[in-house]
Amino acid sequence: MRVTDFSFELPESLIAHYPMPERSSCRLLSLDGPTGALTHGTFTDLLDKLNPGDLLVFK
Repeated sequence: MRVTDFSFELPESLIAHYPMPERSSCRLLSLDGPTGALTHGTFTDLLDKLNPGDLLVFK
């Protein structure tokens, strides 16, 4: 893995500068490792998506 693998353009309008007032409404992007499928949800969906042995990465 190289740092350049993570270099991409992101419009300023998509960069969060402050936390959401309602933390439970934060958006969540999840990846199904075996299939590569991406799904969009909210942070409240997190516990439904985790299984024993899963890797959780925080930014």
